[in-house]
Amino acid sequence: MQNATYDVIVIGAGPVGENVADRVVQGGLTAAIVERELVGGECSYWACMPTKALLRSQAALRAARQLPGAREAVTGELDAAAVLRRRDAVASHWKDDGQVSWLDSAGIALYRGQGRIGSDRIVEVTGADGATTSLTARHAVVIATGSSALVPDIAGLREAAPWTSREAAAASEVPGRLAIIGGGVVATEMATAYAGLGSTVTMLVRDGVLTQAEPFVGERVTQSLREAGVSVQLGAEATSVSRDGDGTVHITRADGNQIEADEILVAIGRTPNTHDVGDRIGLKPGAWLTVDDTLRVVDSAGALIGDGWLYAAGDVNRRVLLTHQGKYQARAVGDVIVARARGEAADDRPWGRHVATADERAVPQVVFTDPEIASVGLTAAAAEAAGLRIRVVDYDLGGVAGAALHADGYQGQARMVVDEDRRVIVGLTLVGPDVAELIHAATIAIVGEVPLERLWHAVPAYPTVSEVWLRLLEAYGR
Repeated sequence: MQNATYDVIVIGAGPVGENVADRVVQGGLTAAIVERELVGGECSYWACMPTKALLRSQAALRAARQLPGAREAVTGELDAAAVLRRRDAVASHWKDDGQVSWLDSAGIALYRGQGRIGSDRIVEVTGADGATTSLTARHAVVIATGSSALVPDIAGLREAAPWTSREAAAASEVPGRLAIIGGGVVATEMATAYAGLGSTVTMLVRDGVLTQAEPFVGERVTQSLREAGVSVQLGAEATSVSRDGDGTVHITRADGNQIEADEILVAIGRTPNTHDVGDRIGLKPGAWLTVDDTLRVVDSAGALIGDGWLYAAGDVNRRVLLTHQGKYQARAVGDVIVARARGEAADDRPWGRHVATADERAVPQVVFTDPEIASVGLTAAAAEAAGLRIRVVDYDLGGVAGAALHADGYQGQARMVVDEDRRVIVGLTLVGPDVAELIHAATIAIVGEVPLERLWHAVPAYPTVSEVWLRLLEAYGR
């Protein structure tokens, strides 16, 4: 068995693990990272990047068709094969040479294989050849193993070889008929993508579409999907699935009705990648990890594991299952490990350098459906549940001058949620074509707790869609 020692060992080389390792190295410590698959993780090869590549071409085509002059120049249909080729390039053809080169340039050691915590500060790495390397961490071990798609216990489903988000993101062919179980982000984005690529798409949505967002979000996306030819079956639940000899998938609903498809995508949630990482130190296999304010792993009673050498960042701690928030956590984790290694106190005040306060108060998210959904902070329902005295301000996004120029017949909606006691914005949701790039302004306003009185002095350029900020303030009133 080979042995090596580093200041910090990170298990998982996705965007979160890479950022942790980079921060500690920049802070003057040594770091090793362990990865059992591709360096770059889920986001680079099976999620954020390839899925958005599947969606971008059709979004550009829709935008052109909404503008006279440009509309007349578009003479053909979407080239699905070309979209898939571009998706392959965006996913680096599922090769991680570039990411490995970056690790090397950053001074981060890479160990390929399954990483398991054997005891305090000891990570055992089993390679593909069965050889084991023992790594010792002087200061910290960070679990950044992410999550995987959850496959429910529906009779026959696993035997039918369903797609998960991975197969949907990496498919080499567009199925003629695609059935989707779920109504969340992955389900609606992939319904949008594959309907645009030519599939006949059926969605079985038991609990509603995008239910964590403002109610009008799900309503608008459902309407748009149906207009695109997607069969959105609300209240539908699959009770059994089978695949016959010619590859056809048969889905039986709870009401007895049956659906046939060429592929079935399951998109109902995520499960943590903790099945084989820390059971020797008392971590429950397959369970989400609980962390304190500085993202150290704690047990069910809230006590630190060991003397606080174990951290968890990204999906695996279940705070927010979004890549950008995981990277945000990673920066905090890397910095606090360096501070503690130097004997410095952690800055664990709200909005301090070593905590991830935004996970609770200002999480931005974009859903790349048609229309796009961009949101940050709390929905009206979440704000009320938190005990805030709020006022909700809605505005027709299509009524903004910049929107009328952006596209003929532009339709959208904006909602601002205001904490009346502090007179600051705590949530903003935008629905409409190309709203993704508008959301960071709202993120800054919420994180900075900018008073509404000061926001009046942030004058939006005319004529842009950002003028909605002025309209929301006018609707709220001085």
